[in-house]
Amino acid sequence: MVCDICGQKGARIRHVTRTYGKGSNLLVIENVPVVSCSHCGESYLTAETLHEVERIKLHKSSLTKERTIPVAVFG
Repeated sequence: MVCDICGQKGARIRHVTRTYGKGSNLLVIENVPVVSCSHCGESYLTAETLHEVERIKLHKSSLTKERTIPVAVFG
């Protein structure tokens, strides 16, 4: 895959967990595809992925399920 930032071949898709918002508005989205380039070190979301993230955020009440997670404060 060619990196959109530096134009070099070798960019790869990684799947990560991203969080949006905080507190009671926290939304965790798992398995988000991120393009990662070993040449320039940049990671970015494609336009298609950004549109899907926005769709999930817009319809989160019907697309999500509740989970309890442990939370720690640094320091």
